[in-house]
Amino acid sequence: MPIYAVKNVKKDGQQKYRVVYNYTDHNGEYKTIERTAYGKANAKLKEEELRIMTTKGSSTGSMMTLDELFNEYIKAKSYEVRESSLDKTERILKGRVLDTLGNKKIDKLFPSVLQEWKANIEEIDSIKSVSTKRGIFKEFHAMMNYAVKMDYIIVNPLDKVGNFKDAYAYKKEMLFYTPEEFRKFISAARQCRDERAAKGDYTVQYYYMFFMIAFFTGMRKGEINALTWEDVNNGMISVRRSVNQKLKGGDRITPPKNASSVRDIQIPNELKTALDHHKEICSKLPGFSEKMYICGGDMPIRDTSIAIMNNRFADMAGVKRIRIHDFRHSHASLLANNGISIHEIARRLGHADIKMTLQIYSHLYPSETERALRVLNEIKL
Repeated sequence: MPIYAVKNVKKDGQQKYRVVYNYTDHNGEYKTIERTAYGKANAKLKEEELRIMTTKGSSTGSMMTLDELFNEYIKAKSYEVRESSLDKTERILKGRVLDTLGNKKIDKLFPSVLQEWKANIEEIDSIKSVSTKRGIFKEFHAMMNYAVKMDYIIVNPLDKVGNFKDAYAYKKEMLFYTPEEFRKFISAARQCRDERAAKGDYTVQYYYMFFMIAFFTGMRKGEINALTWEDVNNGMISVRRSVNQKLKGGDRITPPKNASSVRDIQIPNELKTALDHHKEICSKLPGFSEKMYICGGDMPIRDTSIAIMNNRFADMAGVKRIRIHDFRHSHASLLANNGISIHEIARRLGHADIKMTLQIYSHLYPSETERALRVLNEIKL
């Protein structure tokens, strides 16, 4: 097991070393593992640690069950992610991993054990979507990566079996409303709103506004639900919060999804007119204040009710049903098809990385290929 000095690299006066160890795993496969250490004495200690880990397994790893790893992992992760993300991770791991593998020692998660786990997931009737299965695998894989990081195990055993695959995979068509489809949709919403209002019921007004904001800003559902009248000023909507309705103990107000999601969005004319009319109605209701939710009043409208009203308005309008999240696609698609830069679309959507925006919407820029060719064709030699 060789130890190599890394030339011209030191830390606190100690030389950096690469410790490379070659070994044969329990499946008879030849493997190499590499670690770094500063100082010759520390490098030798790391060398001995690797020898013990690969011959007997780490003392911690060989004793630790998946349940015990989970408890430590969740505690460490709680300092790094949002509460909603942590809750999702806990629910997935408890319900889809620990229920069958929790009492297993983490160094005994052999490929045969993990293949059986995958087969069990495939047979669960309620999990039909391949993307859902891949999401489960991703959470499991991240936890096992943590075990590798902590030197409890040498390699992630899930790398051997790989993620779930779809034998009949095809790229799903992105769903969104064109401006004409949205006109029909929102016209049906307006009709339903007016009919209810004539009977003294103004609740549909909140759903009407929700979909107007969704289409004209591309905001996420939780961000729209968190909007109060204090967030609308000088022709701008300030996105500063989000509402999560899925956590235990009721609604939770949290920061938006990431730092880029804290943004200001200009209000177009149609949305401004609708907001002004909506505020005029709301201001006449008992106890009105600027701190009230734009879509809900004292508390945000419910996610389940939004989904119900979404389908109702679509059916009334005679247009296809789309998901709530697809209103973001509708907003982005409208801008992309009219030549708005991908950078501005990413800003309006609050994406943390423009790569995500490009991955989702780059296909909506087919005209750019033709424009590029025209520019090149204009060059005369």
